[in-house]
Order: sequence, then C-alpha cells, then structure tokens
Amino acid sequence: MLKLKRAYEPATSSDGHRILVDRLWPRGMSKRRAAIDEWIKDVAPSTQLRRWFEHDPKKWPEFQRRYKRELHEHGDLLRKIAALASRGRVTLVFGARDELHNDAVVLAAVLRARMNRATETRARRGRRPPAAAPSASHRGERAVN
Repeated sequence: MLKLKRAYEPATSSDGHRILVDRLWPRGMSKRRAAIDEWIKDVAPSTQLRRWFEHDPKKWPEFQRRYKRELHEHGDLLRKIAALASRGRVTLVFGARDELHNDAVVLAAVLRARMNRATETRARRGRRPPAAAPSASHRGERAVN
C-alpha cells in the first residue's frame, strides 16, 4: 500500500515505512520529529527541474512529463520502493505546501502504475494453463500397453 503525507504532519503508526522523497530536508524539521525511515534523494526531481517548476500549477503538465522522464533513469530505486509497498504500508513523505502539485504525487502515480503492471503480469501468468507434456506419439516413441 502506498500513500502520501507532508513531512510537517505528525507521523503515525499507520504510515508504515516512511520514505522522504525530496532532494532537500524539510525546512525546520528535526530528524526525530520527521520520523523518516529512509531518505531516497535520487528519486527526487533534479535541482534544475525543481527550480524551473517553482511549484507553479501552470507548469504542472510539463513538470510531470519531464519528471517521469527523469524517473526512468532510476528504475532500481522505483523497483525497491514498489517492492516495499507491495509487501506493506509505505508513506512517501514530502515537504511541499501544495499537496496536489508536487513530485511525490508524480512519483506515487509512477509507482502505482508499475505495481499494477506487475500484478497484472503475475495474474496473467497464473491463468495460463500449464503446458501439457508431449505424448509418446509426439516424441516419436511408441506407446507401451
């Protein structure tokens, strides 16, 4: 299970594994109060993209496109987070004030799509009938009675 939460909201037991997904530590937040289990800076947008975006909702569609392109370079980290979320509760923690237009929203969407694809793939594999063993006649052998 994957959820999002601002770093400034109190940590709760229902958060599960808390991952800070920003490149910068949340301003004024102590490590103890943040209760972060893991800080994965490399999945955050590049400094250049973050500065260009400036949390401007008008730039949101283009930010999403550019950030998704950057995320493709971090498949190993995406797999790691998706695996954690598949096994238990994971909260992506972010510092932005705008809860609708920030990198964690895009990251969560990418992770959920990845997790859904993996689930669908496993389901399809599970539905396939097992391959039947070739009969004696197909192997060029004689059937023995």
